[in-house]
Amino acid sequence: MALLSESEAHALLQKVLASSRADECEVSLTGGRSGNVRFARNTVSTSGASDTIRLQVQSSFGRRTGTATINELDDDSLGKVVRRSEELARFAPENPEYQPFLGPQTYAAPASWFDSTAHLSPDDRARATAASIEGCKAAGLTGAGYLEDNATFSAIANSRGLRGYQRETGIEFSVTTRTNDGMGSGFGQADFNDTKFLNTGLITETAARKAALSRDAKAIEPGKYTVILEPLAASNLSRLMIGAMDARQTDEGRTFLSKAGGASRFGEKIVDERVQIYSDPLNSELPGSKWAGDGCPRNRVDWIKDGVVTNLAYTRYWAQQQGKPEAPPPPGPRIIIGGGTASLDELIKSVQRGILVTRFWYIRAVDPQTLLYTGLTRDGTFYVENGQIKHAVKNFRFNESPVIMLNNLEALGQPQRTEGGLVPPMVVRDFTFSSLSDAV
Repeated sequence: MALLSESEAHALLQKVLASSRADECEVSLTGGRSGNVRFARNTVSTSGASDTIRLQVQSSFGRRTGTATINELDDDSLGKVVRRSEELARFAPENPEYQPFLGPQTYAAPASWFDSTAHLSPDDRARATAASIEGCKAAGLTGAGYLEDNATFSAIANSRGLRGYQRETGIEFSVTTRTNDGMGSGFGQADFNDTKFLNTGLITETAARKAALSRDAKAIEPGKYTVILEPLAASNLSRLMIGAMDARQTDEGRTFLSKAGGASRFGEKIVDERVQIYSDPLNSELPGSKWAGDGCPRNRVDWIKDGVVTNLAYTRYWAQQQGKPEAPPPPGPRIIIGGGTASLDELIKSVQRGILVTRFWYIRAVDPQTLLYTGLTRDGTFYVENGQIKHAVKNFRFNESPVIMLNNLEALGQPQRTEGGLVPPMVVRDFTFSSLSDAV
């Protein structure tokens, strides 16, 4: 029941809309199935699967809106959820920023569904997990990881004639490998829409090499270093900048793009001219969602082009206030950063003296106005000299802004899927490490 076809989903949505007494009504339906396996100490600890479905009804009387949700789809339950949303709307205060629901929209058609993932079985998950566990055992390491796959659908309809439907699949895997003495740690991660691209054994092999290399880490002085950021590390910081590119907050003087007197840095070059950041639901490597939460279509948007801020994210209300009816909605997690053709190994070979970073964690904001963040390196941090990894170094605390990071760019490698985006490895000069950490 959880995976409804387009015709089944819209028949259900039309039934709900037909029972509405509100001035306007919008109904969204999401559901699907997922499966997972978790392991620790080279042993599976939990596994599970779920089928979920969720119906949300939003009713409006004038500028008063109420929302109710339910996961039961019998006629009595459908009637109750509609009446509940209407009851809440009548008691709600008027929303001065209310926007009427959208009419019919034209949506892109991303290739976001793959049968290979949708039909994944418990045996398939077991084999993928076993490949990782066996890799850890063969390397004499202890592994812990998580595998999850899903096949979902979403549908939307409203009383103004809006209709939308999409199916998506996805699979993600991560593994942490530790030496038995606890002194070395490595990490690997990947996510795809099509499970045929996932190789848990290869990911584990990479994490295992990091764990073995990271034993006997040496302490070196904090300071400014050239860093080679693996795609995950580059994503950890760069996506924080994209998330802050909100038009309203910028216009109100609350972001790193705000300037005195209500002006902004829109249209200005803020990072290296090689930086291209965009979102595109039709990208074949990173298919995205057809619409944003309010039904606004998602299309390709260049957020930073040749280092210049070319777009900011708008809500429909703020776009109307600013007279920008064609302004893009927030990009969502599917961010693409353009890169080159060099592999990570080739970037390492190009560095005379620097630090290789696997990933960052425990990232916290220090100054939102300048996008200054602090956090720690983790699961494999290495000293590079004359293009070669010489030895592991103790983890660092960093204080850095992704804006400064992308201004100090030395080189970009080939983009890779990570954290739901496409991000290249990067070589960045003058990256600030403020102190050492004893954590492994």
